[in-house]
Amino acid sequence: MKIQGNQFLSIEQLQHQYLSAGRQKTQEAGAQAPSFQDILSGKTDGISKEGEVKFSKHAANRLIDRKIELTKEQVERLNMGAAKAEAKGINESLVIVDSLAFIVNVPNQTVITAMEQTETNENVFTNIDGAVII
Repeated sequence: MKIQGNQFLSIEQLQHQYLSAGRQKTQEAGAQAPSFQDILSGKTDGISKEGEVKFSKHAANRLIDRKIELTKEQVERLNMGAAKAEAKGINESLVIVDSLAFIVNVPNQTVITAMEQTETNENVFTNIDGAVII
């Protein structure tokens, strides 16, 4: 069947048109977005730097609810405690900094919860396999 005026594109022409447009968009997006390797390495702004703990949503809420404000020095000491726990092969660690207690998931470098030592029930911590007192 012949089409008069040949106003329709062939499959090959359509394929070329859409694929080349898709490549162009991908290249433009690639210039703005971080590479997969950067994300995997944790080098983007949204991911904590190597050696620094990040706070889970639960932990951040606990800090706000309990009106706990950390100083830079306390955060540095918390990072040191997490690093020491990692060096000893601990997975879930209690890190005590001054009068504050943090449960840290060491492989993910994430603070799971935070509290003042006076708030702990009978000073019993469960589901941890090590403790670091800084």
